[in-house]
Amino acid sequence: MRFIISTQELNYLIGKLLNVVGQKSAIPILSNILLEAKNGELILTATDLTVGIRCFTETKILEEGATTLPAKRFAQLVRELTALNVEVSTNQHQVTEIVSGSSRFKMHGMSRDEFPNLPIIHDAKQFNIQQGELKELLLRTSFAVSREDNRYVLTGVFLSLSGNQATFVGTDGKRLAKTFKEIESNQSLTGNYIIPLKAVEEIIKNLTNDNEMASFFLYEDKIAVQSSDSIVITKLLEGDYPDVDRVIPERPETIVTLHREELITLLRQISLFTSDNTHSVRFTFSDDELMLTANTMEIGEGLVKMPVNYRGDKLEIAFNPNYFLDILRHSKSEAVKMGLIDGFNPGVITDESQQPILSERPSPLYVLMPMRLGEE
Repeated sequence: MRFIISTQELNYLIGKLLNVVGQKSAIPILSNILLEAKNGELILTATDLTVGIRCFTETKILEEGATTLPAKRFAQLVRELTALNVEVSTNQHQVTEIVSGSSRFKMHGMSRDEFPNLPIIHDAKQFNIQQGELKELLLRTSFAVSREDNRYVLTGVFLSLSGNQATFVGTDGKRLAKTFKEIESNQSLTGNYIIPLKAVEEIIKNLTNDNEMASFFLYEDKIAVQSSDSIVITKLLEGDYPDVDRVIPERPETIVTLHREELITLLRQISLFTSDNTHSVRFTFSDDELMLTANTMEIGEGLVKMPVNYRGDKLEIAFNPNYFLDILRHSKSEAVKMGLIDGFNPGVITDESQQPILSERPSPLYVLMPMRLGEE
């Protein structure tokens, strides 16, 4: 194998792969990346046996072939090279010579025969979607995914396909994010898929051109997403995802409009007065006003206010301010709408620019579970 490539381009491609390389894997080859030079293309591949990424670019191939190199060390070396181009060549003993300007290095690799094969993508159900739209759908749901392994099925983003609609959901049981998109496909798409969070993060990272299309390939036990210069393939999580629609309030009795940036500022302030154990802030709605309070023995107390379009009896409810902030950061409008029933039922939040909160399909839609009013 022998090829010449821009140092910047090689550094860029390696950077796309590093997060899935098994640094401390019991299988040594998983700490390597696979380099293949063929048909005028350089193809780089990494996998941890759950998530795999393949990147490709056209380059000057002088001799076709393949090898694997230690990912971390190879990445560090390429990052330090200062010449514009780098020439990489491998002999039959898996010794790779890297020449850049006046610098010359030799790195020992392993045969590509030991490297796991990524699944071949064929005969799959498929739909196409703009990269920017897919990135937005994943960003607006993945932040709510559980980070706790004991809630296994909640550690991924749930994708449900029905007819021409794709619905994405993320939840950890304390907050929920749900959004959907009408899609076009020449196939009848029906099915449920739980995509591991690590794979979702890699898909987002590889959606680099918002206006170009991405292809979504669907199998029973895996999915793949192909974008401009890469493809991410991942196994799916097994298990039954809970029916999250049951926790979404159908007809909140109170709907309040909240200025998003102002509420973010106040929540940041008041969260400094919450305890590490409870992280609870009391929301008190009274005529034309929202008051946020927090009181802890070890820190002290805080009180902030903002005007809101609320009229009626005083309504009190407690929320985790960090969860609320996550939702506000992933909203886009100048204001959000919040639907409330009472102090004991979940609050539902939508962007003001989206459909009315009582419509059948607001998107995106967020649900936040309340905390006990005594906890703050």
